[in-house]
Amino acid sequence: MTTTRPRVYLAGPDVFRPDAVQHMKALAHACEALGMRALIPSDDGAAAAGLEGPALARAIYNVNMGLLSEAQGVIANLVPFRGAEPDSGTVFEVGVAIALGLPVVAYGVDQTSYAAGIPAHRDAAKVLRDAAGMAVEDFGLPLNLMLSCAVTFAGSAEEALRALAGVLLAPSNADTG
Repeated sequence: MTTTRPRVYLAGPDVFRPDAVQHMKALAHACEALGMRALIPSDDGAAAAGLEGPALARAIYNVNMGLLSEAQGVIANLVPFRGAEPDSGTVFEVGVAIALGLPVVAYGVDQTSYAAGIPAHRDAAKVLRDAAGMAVEDFGLPLNLMLSCAVTFAGSAEEALRALAGVLLAPSNADTG
C-alpha cells in the first residue's frame, strides 16, 4: 500500500504581496511540517516565455486550474481585497474546489456579521440596503451565504492548514493518492 502526502492548493491574493515568494515558501514549509504538499499558484514560466496580455492570462489560468485539479484540499485567503469582498479569483477557485468535492478551509475573514461591514440602512420594510439600494444579506454569517455555507473558517493560514490536515490525514483518508 502506497501513501502520498495530500496536495493542498494555496488560494488567495497572497500571490500579489510584495513578499509573495517568501510568504508562499513559508506556507509550503508549514504544509510539509504537517505531512502535506503545497500546490502554489504560479504562471509556470509563462511570463518568462514572453507571453503577454490575454495569452499570459490564459496560460496562468490553465496552470492554476491544472494545479487545482491535482489538489485534495484547499486553503483560501478570503480577506477583503480591493474592497469589501474577497478576491474574485480566489472565490472562483473556492467554487471550483467545492464543485470538485474538495474540502476548503478559509482564513483572513472577520467572523462578525457580513452585514455589519457594509455601510447600509434599513428601509421602510426593514430590509437592509446599501447605498445603491441593493439588499444586503443579514444572516449573521461572516461572508456571502454561498461562501459561508461552503467552507470551514480558521483564524489564520496556519490554523487553516492544521484544520485541513485533520481532514486529509484522518485514517479514512490516509490511503488515498
